[in-house]
Parts: sequence; structure tokens; C-alpha cells
Amino acid sequence: MTEDDPFLWLEEIEGERALSWVEAQNAATLARLADARYAADRDAVKAALDRPDRLPFVTRRGAHLYNFWQDAAQPRGLWRRTTLDSFRQERPDWEVLLDLDALAAAEGEDWVWRGAGTLPGTHDRALLRLSRGGGDAVVLREYDLATRAFPAGGFALPEAKGGADWLDRDTLLVSLALDAASSTRSGYPRSIRLLRRGETPGEARILFETGVESMGAWGGVEREDGREILVFQEQLGFFDQAIHLGDREGRSRRIDLPTDLRLSWQRGWLAAQPRKPWTVGGVTHAPDTVLGARLAEVLAGEARFRTLFTPAPRRALQGFFWCAGRLVLSVLDELRPVFTLLTPGEEGWTSAPVTGLPDIGVVGLRPLDEREDESDGTLLVMAQDPLTPPEMLLTDIRLTAPAVLRRSSPAFDASGLAVSRHEAVSTDGERIPYVQIGPRHQEGGGSGDAPVHMTGYGGFQIPLLPAYSSTSGLLWLAKGGTAVIANIRGGGEFGTAWHEAGRRQGKILSHDDFAAVAADLVRRGVTRPGRIAAEGGSNGGLLIANMLTRYPERFGALFCTIPLIDMRRYTRLLAGASWKDEYGDPDRPEDWAFIRHFSAYQAAVAGRPYPAILIATSRRDDRVHPGHARKMAARLQSLGYEALFYEPAAGGHGYGKDNGEVAAFSALGNAFLRRAIGWETA
Repeated sequence: MTEDDPFLWLEEIEGERALSWVEAQNAATLARLADARYAADRDAVKAALDRPDRLPFVTRRGAHLYNFWQDAAQPRGLWRRTTLDSFRQERPDWEVLLDLDALAAAEGEDWVWRGAGTLPGTHDRALLRLSRGGGDAVVLREYDLATRAFPAGGFALPEAKGGADWLDRDTLLVSLALDAASSTRSGYPRSIRLLRRGETPGEARILFETGVESMGAWGGVEREDGREILVFQEQLGFFDQAIHLGDREGRSRRIDLPTDLRLSWQRGWLAAQPRKPWTVGGVTHAPDTVLGARLAEVLAGEARFRTLFTPAPRRALQGFFWCAGRLVLSVLDELRPVFTLLTPGEEGWTSAPVTGLPDIGVVGLRPLDEREDESDGTLLVMAQDPLTPPEMLLTDIRLTAPAVLRRSSPAFDASGLAVSRHEAVSTDGERIPYVQIGPRHQEGGGSGDAPVHMTGYGGFQIPLLPAYSSTSGLLWLAKGGTAVIANIRGGGEFGTAWHEAGRRQGKILSHDDFAAVAADLVRRGVTRPGRIAAEGGSNGGLLIANMLTRYPERFGALFCTIPLIDMRRYTRLLAGASWKDEYGDPDRPEDWAFIRHFSAYQAAVAGRPYPAILIATSRRDDRVHPGHARKMAARLQSLGYEALFYEPAAGGHGYGKDNGEVAAFSALGNAFLRRAIGWETA
């Protein structure tokens, strides 16, 4: 089923026939689900997302902490700043820099915030990243923080995927996918240009360019010891890159290291993490080993690498970063967060644990300062678990005892609930961990009839960790239900090996893992198949679509969101070509031989006992094409199934562009799931 696909017309995102179909589908879905209970849930979730004492996420630039804030009064949001001393107070004194609601109203645009970069040193000018409707493509506009206005003659770059970095007050380093000539097949920028004030992007001089088959090219700038080094990142594939160091004249030299290495450097020292076994200095290092060396020696081809971290089964590197000359490692040890601080030196590297942090739930650690050359070594900690709202702590590279900076208020009543860990056994015997959140008496089993909400992801080496969720808490847990997070292969919970086991040919195993967790919930006496509702988005939407076609007997209802589904055509749709390393290339017969087994669009057939399904997407999703969701719903309906469909007009690759849209999307999906499993009657 390729070009003879009878539903290809639904790939015309703004096509008249396609939009007419979408509107009819939306009307039918809302008529069925949008009752008073849905409205109450929507309003409760929105109120929780808007609550004034939730945690404001901050980053420091110069003397100020910057934050973007959305609530009921400012649904699009305020960009604002304060000082660290003020932020410590119960009611910080916020200085509003930009009112996005007012800007959108004045300009008649559906602006969605996508961040800002301020001018190094003075931080008096910013490049705002504004998206129309929430897509990945953005408009870049210069903004004067002193006058709170767009200055005359300021930078104003047209809508495109890509970005820009300040070189100086009148010069930008830009990477923009403006048209076919400046874009890769994946839809990302091919070239890196030097843009001077007064020039158009087309007039800007090209400093670096990659091939059309590469994923893309992005530029950045490093400033150390008063020197400026331009960094040209050539993304050859999703997991392969070449790094080139250059200057404003277009001269550059490639760092001569394998393309699968993840590299990061600071103050003359470099850290490297291989994705594949790497032999260097006569020693072969396993994937996810961390190695350190002097940057100058690496550039000269004379590096003497030292081993800084060695992975072990179920002890996996999650990432690393530099802060004021120290290297911080983030590790999951049996899914418990562990952080280590490493200090480089001529005689070797010293190591010390970062202590005083929670060892359960989700813990994040990063520099408080956005810019390394402005950092004083302060580290910001974010900690949470499914029943404990996020809290923010401060520590530093001197390993000062972490001190609580702010805590979020709870969004739901967690009394009587407990978190427990379990393992299922997949089809090949692999142990698959999962987290269960629900009534305390169900930790060891249950009544066999619990309403269960399952979620999973299993792709791109992204771990799915048990964070605090206002939505899950209000729409499922607070109503007496049980939530389950499955740590299936393809994710990053146990490092590169866990991901490798669940990509390409292994994607089938990743989906088997999720079905195995559903079966284990039944085996343990928690529930029965008809009471299991599963939800997943993006790559997780592919997962859910495959539960429909491959394991329909294990679920009562499915909520499939912003999904990939038609894997025969995915590389031809928007950013799909950039994901060949994850899924394979369907145009190669040897790859299609395994891809076809997880392409649910082709696998769907009539006459099977498929569970109830709601497929939802966003019209402004310019990453995963909405045609995937549209076509799957149309195909299932043509086969005689009562598949529901929902597509809001905005939102990008997510559930909405503001708290109201996110609340409506989630409330609708959960209303569907609860009714479909018989927990809530229509």
C-alpha cells in the first residue's frame, strides 16, 4: 500500500477535502465525549496547570533568573525575570519583559513561545523564537529588553526550522531551512551562514554546508579565554555527527574522531562517549564509557584518553555536562539517579559523588547559568516522583549540601497511594521493568479489576521516568485508578544497549515488551485485559497503533496521539527522513522486510476484535505529519471499526499550545479511555 493508498488525500494538511473530513470527525468525537464530566475534568486540569504556586523553571543570564510563565490570566504567557534573592522569597518580584498574549492580539498572530537567546555580556537584546500555532518552524526577531520593543533595523528572520546564535551585537550565526535549496531531505537547515545587520538570509555568507542526505547543520559559538571559536555541527544521521571548529572567514577543521561519539569540552578538556565499541590507544571501550583527554591533544591527533566511567548491566550513563571546569556525570543505577563530579588535572581526574539528592523518582541536575563564561559553579537540582510535586534545590561544584530553593504545590490528593516497581518477562526472556502507581493495597496484586492507565515510549534512547503528572493524577489516580509506566526497550533507561535492542529490527521486541507488561498486570492479579487503557504519543503513538493490530486481546482501550503509523511512507513526510536510523529505510527491501511487521497502517485488517481506539493529532505538527493519524482512523473506519478521531487546529508536536488546550486534549482522551473500559458509563 503506497501510492495506491486510497487515503493519500488526507496527507494534504490544508486540503479542502481533508479539512472537511477532519471537521466532521471532530464534531462526531466531541458530540460523543464532551459532556459535563469531560468539562469538569478539563477545567480541573487547567486549574492545576495554572495554579500560581506551581514551580517556575528558571535559568540565569547575567544578574537575572529568566522564566516563561503561563496561567489563566496569561494563557500564551509572560517572559519575565527576577534576581536570585527575590526568587528565594515566597512572592518574587517579577519584571515582565514580554506579554505574549498582548503581542499576539496586536499582530493578529497565533504566537507560541519557543524560547529566547540574549546577547552575551550585556543581555540587553534578545532573539525571540516565535512559532505560529506551536510548530517547530519559528520566526526569529530581535527584541530590546530595555525598551520592551522590537528595535528599528532589528534582526527579523522569516519562519523556518533552524536557529541562530549571537556573535556580537550586529552579527548572527544562522542555520535556516528556508526553501528546498537550503534544506535537507529531513527538512532541516543545510547551511550555516554569517548574517550581518541589514542583510537578508539569502545575502549572508555561507560558512559551512552539509549534503542534502544529512539530517542537518547547526552552528554555535564557544568563548573561552577571550577567544571565539565557531562550532559547526554536521548531523550526518540521528545518532552520527561530525564537529568542525571554525571562524568567521569560513575556515574550519573537523575533529577527527568517530561520528558516533558524543563530545563535550570546556577549559581545554574534552569528554567523549562512544555509541559503539571504540578502540583507542590499544584498548576497546564499551558503548557509554566516558573518556577524557586534553582538547589540544585530541585536535593534534595525540590524545591520551583516560577512562572516567564504565557502564554495567542496569547501570547506565544518561548524560554528562561541564560546569565551571568540572564534568558532571548523570547515571541511572537500577533506575536510581546517581551523579558524580569529576575534576580534570595533569596527574589524573579526581571523582566525588554529588550527595544529598533524592535516590528515587526523577532527579535532574544542570548549571544554573545558561552561559559557561558567566557561571560561578552553581548547580540547579529538580527532583520529583509520581506522588511528590517537583522541588528545586541549589548546590555547586564545591559540593555544598543541597538547599531547597522552591517547592511546587500538589495538584491532586495522593493520600492512600503508593509507588512500586515490578518486572515483566518479554517474549525473548528479557526482564522489563515497570512502575505502578495506585492504591496502596494493590502493590502486591489486587482485586483483578483495577482500571489501569498504561503508558510507554521505547524509542530514540529517551528514558520514560516516573515523574509527577498533574494530568494523570487528576484524571486517573484521584478517581481511584492505577497508572503504569513501562520501561520498554528502545528507550534510554539502561543506556545504548537498551536502545539498540529496541530499534530497527528490535522495534518489534520493544512493542512485545509493552504487551508483556500488560500481561504481567493480569498475572499479578491487578486487573484484567478489558480494564487496561493504554496511551502513547509520537514514537509512543506507533507503539499504541501496534498494540491495536498485534496485541488487541490485551487491552480494553487505546489513546493514540501525534503518532507515526504509516511506516511505508514515513520518510516522505516532514521530518521522517531523519528517523531512518531508528526505524530503517522502507525504500530498501531488506529494511522493509522488518519494518512491515510494525507498520500498523498496512497491518490493519477487517474482522478482528480490536479494542476501542481514539486517534488524535495536531494540524500544526510539522514534525510528525498529521496524515499518519488521519489515514489510520479513515482506514479503520473503512474496515468497519468505530475508530474515533480528533485534531485541534494548533498545538505543534504536543497536546496543545497553552494550558487550556493541553487540558482539553487530555481530558477528552481520558474520558474516552474510562468509558471504553467500562469504568465510567456514557
